Amino acid sequence: MARSRPIRMPPEATYAMANGLRVMANAARRRQAAPDYVVFTLAGVYPDLAPTRSFLQQRLLPPVTDLFALAHQLRSVGGDPRVRGVVLHLRPLAMPLAQLQTLRDLVLRLREAGKRVVAWSHSLDTAGYYVASAADEIVLQPGTPVAPLGLRRRYAFLADALERAGMAFDVVQISPYKSAGDALARRSMSEEARAMANWLIDADFEEVVRGIADGRGIGIDAARALVDGTPCTDLQALAAGLVDALLGEEDLPDHLADGGTPARLQTWEAARKHVLLPRLPRGGRHVALIRIEGLIVDGESEHPPLVPPVPVPLAAEARAGDLTVVQAARAALEDDDVAAVVVYVDSGGGSATASEAMAAALGRLAARKPVVVAMGAVAASGGYYVATPAHWIVAQPSTVTGSIGVLSGKLVTAGLLDKLRFNRETFTRGAHADLDTGEHAYSPDERARMQGQIARVYAVFTDRVAAARRLDGAALEAVAGGRVWTGRQALAHGLVDELGGLERAFEKARALAGLHPRTMVAPLRMAAPRRAPVPSAAAALAYVADG
Repeated sequence: MARSRPIRMPPEATYAMANGLRVMANAARRRQAAPDYVVFTLAGVYPDLAPTRSFLQQRLLPPVTDLFALAHQLRSVGGDPRVRGVVLHLRPLAMPLAQLQTLRDLVLRLREAGKRVVAWSHSLDTAGYYVASAADEIVLQPGTPVAPLGLRRRYAFLADALERAGMAFDVVQISPYKSAGDALARRSMSEEARAMANWLIDADFEEVVRGIADGRGIGIDAARALVDGTPCTDLQALAAGLVDALLGEEDLPDHLADGGTPARLQTWEAARKHVLLPRLPRGGRHVALIRIEGLIVDGESEHPPLVPPVPVPLAAEARAGDLTVVQAARAALEDDDVAAVVVYVDSGGGSATASEAMAAALGRLAARKPVVVAMGAVAASGGYYVATPAHWIVAQPSTVTGSIGVLSGKLVTAGLLDKLRFNRETFTRGAHADLDTGEHAYSPDERARMQGQIARVYAVFTDRVAAARRLDGAALEAVAGGRVWTGRQALAHGLVDELGGLERAFEKARALAGLHPRTMVAPLRMAAPRRAPVPSAAAALAYVADG
């Protein structure tokens, strides 16, 4: 007896059936009462993308809401005509300025969809107010002062502290602008690093002031006056126009009333059961997502088992390995269902050899399929290196990028070991076998050899940038040499193509590939990253040396 074969429906029919089920589900939801306003409580950290987790971590650790998921939630609210608006309950936000800009973009898109956005807070600092200023209205809890608004950055230099302990950091850099090693090698800031620090904080402060001015509908000078007028009391904030009303959270339903009827407010967790479901993304040919996050290393990608509440370099940092990323690029190249690729880069760099391997593989992919890079909070040094093959680069105005340069160095620990009475005897064969030892600083000959090595890596790096960005020698050198830029500055210098976040990168990838605007985005399926081990002292040194 012949076996019957299962009937396989074509993708178009499956897609139509799934959306048909959504239409039926929405018909049932329309018969339910929808809230007038959906409340989103925003607090702490919202990464662009949630960290990659193992099977066990997904079940043991609390879920992480990322900006990608938040965008989907706000899009659902924006597409439901029964919902009048959103209340953003703002708690302290601990996010880089670039990610705050992504959050502001989501608020502005919601307003463009015709929804009223009200920001309510019981405390306002720079991050919270920057986001709140994108809303239609800012409401502050009575009696709450507004914290000082503005930016403050501090740089520490440890050369004296290391010397006191019997150590020193010997660094070789392509130029004084490649200053990642200065914290260990210098006693104070170089003039080049000082100039760079000033242009970076100036640019970010201008972004904050511009955002406040645009959101509040005032001029730049007036927005700067608002900032300089803080800290202030709630009454002073109301009189100055920093906020629009002083109300407790319990008073919001009456404040948002329509025709005398108090507004019905509902948290997203409750409202998600009543808000209309958006149409499903199209399957089949799609946009693949490749992630390059954390320190760029030789080997496999690794992720920490836990993410602490405060950053801990290396011990709790993701690592992007060239073996993992190269295999992902090759898989995307061979998969006929992958029509375009978005590469998300959130990395301050690392290994030059791993960066070159990733760039080469992504270049081969870009020769056959559209590749768009979406920069996160940081895409500098090796993080910019791996972005060079892309057809299009998207960065937020305050993304930290550039740092096109190379440095190397070593920690000289002989003095410390002498103080600890560690007696050593070393045997070597080969004129420079102990070049990397911590027993001594580089000799003039060794320094010259190291300078030659980083000069060669720098030449390969700048050749890639020049070819990708169509920059001649003079124009390239003016923006390279280790200089760090904000995303907006990088746009002016021709290092990126557009300002925006992941959502904009997905839209561009679909457009370049000629795909439908609702085409699905799917992470490339690769082996799960290994759990990052506790770093060794050598790894810590490499982290500092590579910037």
